[in-house]
Amino acid sequence: MSMFDRYRKPAVLPSAEQALPGREEKMQVPAEHTVLKTPLQGPFPEGMAQVVFGLGCFWGAERKFWQQAGVYSTAVGYCGGHTPNPTYEEVCSGMTGHNEVVLVVFDPGQVSFQTLLKLFWESHNPTQGMRQGNDVGTQYRSGIYCSTAEQQEVAKASLELYQEALAKAGLPEVTTEIVTAGEFYYAEPYHQQYLDKNPGGYCGLGGTGVSCVL
Repeated sequence: MSMFDRYRKPAVLPSAEQALPGREEKMQVPAEHTVLKTPLQGPFPEGMAQVVFGLGCFWGAERKFWQQAGVYSTAVGYCGGHTPNPTYEEVCSGMTGHNEVVLVVFDPGQVSFQTLLKLFWESHNPTQGMRQGNDVGTQYRSGIYCSTAEQQEVAKASLELYQEALAKAGLPEVTTEIVTAGEFYYAEPYHQQYLDKNPGGYCGLGGTGVSCVL
């Protein structure tokens, strides 16, 4: 994905004490989604729900979700770690604890959370630990960062079901982390809707070929 991926990165997450200090200044991002023509930042319309997914390189991951009917907006960013308002280079160093993620804002009346989970599970390989395909590093780990306790329960139940399907296909255990979402830090403007601006750009996502029935 970038020159930073050529260097060896830590295979374990840093502690809060080890993590880079970051900064107070928030990332300035475009006001509008280039594809959906909706706001990238809230407040979002009443009734919208949010969830954050990590499934490898966030360029291809974001496209998966903006193509899903019922999704109101998407944005790429960082979460799951310690460093406030990190840069892409800092996240690539492995010393922030953050994951490359996609914020998905959706209308539950048009698309169910289960449908988004099915898309998540089938769009990547959730058994690879701190990597996704050729992309290696803690920032490529599989994760679901939930905004409600109900989301977390449903996500954990879906993991168990998909684990059974993967085991029948001879694949190892799922390594996806499912936790309450911490703060979502927006990535730099050039990362937002990257594959809309660069249709032939890199996309390292690849699923297992195992269907997820929820």
